[in-house]
Amino acid sequence: MLSFILYAILWTLALYGLFEIIKTIIYMCTYTNMKADGIYLIIAVKNQEDKIEGFLRSSLFKLLYGKEDYVKDIIVADLNSTDNTNEIVKKLSFDYECVKVLNWKECKEILDNVDEVD
Repeated sequence: MLSFILYAILWTLALYGLFEIIKTIIYMCTYTNMKADGIYLIIAVKNQEDKIEGFLRSSLFKLLYGKEDYVKDIIVADLNSTDNTNEIVKKLSFDYECVKVLNWKECKEILDNVDEVD
């Protein structure tokens, strides 16, 4: 009986999460206009000072020296980190012009104002 209740709770939470993902995708498709001329890599981070520099350098290496020339910019949206994540990303943004640092509200405003390319 206890396992049935746990499974019911687990499935309820899973379905709720799936519903939230679908709702977010519908919102993004309906209310934002994305450009069709490239890919903008948006990374949302919070308190990742130990991992963010390695991850970004790996992504930058692939972007700058690999065959991924279709990626236009890497936008890092900081979700109010309390550690040095924001400072590390800002340091990298000075070294690489394709790295942009924004907070989530600024990132959302940019996404809302991007026009379609015909």
